[in-house]
Amino acid sequence: MKKRTYNFQKIAFSLIMSLCFAHLSFAQVSANKTQSNFWENVRFGGGVGLSFGDGFFSGSLAPSAIYQFSPQFATGLGLSGSYVKSRNDFSSTVLGASILNFYSPIPEIQTSAEFEILNVDRNFESDFIDENYWYPALYLGLGYNTGNVTVGIRYDVLYDENDSIYAEPYAPFVRVFF
Repeated sequence: MKKRTYNFQKIAFSLIMSLCFAHLSFAQVSANKTQSNFWENVRFGGGVGLSFGDGFFSGSLAPSAIYQFSPQFATGLGLSGSYVKSRNDFSSTVLGASILNFYSPIPEIQTSAEFEILNVDRNFESDFIDENYWYPALYLGLGYNTGNVTVGIRYDVLYDENDSIYAEPYAPFVRVFF
């Protein structure tokens, strides 16, 4: 098994920045807002993925929930899991959690900061190499919001081409919350 070295300063910085964004979301709640029912401000969403072909299978599930503090600010949590299998090549299981923070300066624009930590388990059949490691990511994103759906792009400021499960630090996204 390949030994991984971790940059704990990057991980600590990412976690602190994400918590700061969450704190700012809490701080922006209007002081004169009337008390409302907690569950009226909770929104649920997530993603489901399925792909298969000749000797290939990929499936993913990523539920999430956010608390909408105001029309501009929301914060929440997400979980993710995926499994990939390529016959006679490799298999991979990725499990993770994330802290989500959203700010909309105007209703059509959404900015985001997301801290995600993933446990990556890769098993290669031909090289007899197995990998199991933790991978942190801090995404900064910008999207176009149309109500329940936001489409945009995000950038992983902690991107490491050797350990990331993605080929590039930029990733398009589609978010749906109800």
